[in-house]
Amino acid sequence: MKAKCIIVEGPQGCGKTHLVNYLRENIPAANLYRLSGQKDKSEKGKIKSKKMYYALLNYMKEIEDSDINLVFDRLFFSEEVYCKLEYKDYSFDDVYKELLEMLGNLSYDIYYISLYLKDTSVYEIRLKRNHHNYQNFSLENSVNQQNTYKSLIQDIRKLKNTKIYEIATDNFDEAYKKINKIFKIINK
Repeated sequence: MKAKCIIVEGPQGCGKTHLVNYLRENIPAANLYRLSGQKDKSEKGKIKSKKMYYALLNYMKEIEDSDINLVFDRLFFSEEVYCKLEYKDYSFDDVYKELLEMLGNLSYDIYYISLYLKDTSVYEIRLKRNHHNYQNFSLENSVNQQNTYKSLIQDIRKLKNTKIYEIATDNFDEAYKKINKIFKIINK
């Protein structure tokens, strides 16, 4: 049986932290990776991001036979979303396509989980937090991010060994039930 690579993506305020913590606690032999993009929004930031993600995917390749399940709170998909929304001064499309190919060539069972809110007004409540962040948290930004993540799913469908799940997180109990079904988690 192959190890799992679980990638959880979604806009600010959708509940990624809750879901990835739950996965880490309930998937055996799982390492959790919480990623942040480069603060540098210039062309130099693109070079730094490319270097970081290439190193990460090469690391994943090195350990793919270790039976360690990987849980990612964001991966390079967020970089692509932020660039498409022009939060950064560069395009990431070329690097994104290379990274997609690298990911698709790994020997993991890949689970891409795209989180969203049906009722986008919930973002306003969830975004009322104090954060150190380089991107403004706002309802408008989260809705734009949600729509852009949804547009990436067509690219992800082309990857082999990849299952895609879109999960609404308006109600965390319902989201956990879906996660339990996907990963056959039995709560005691």
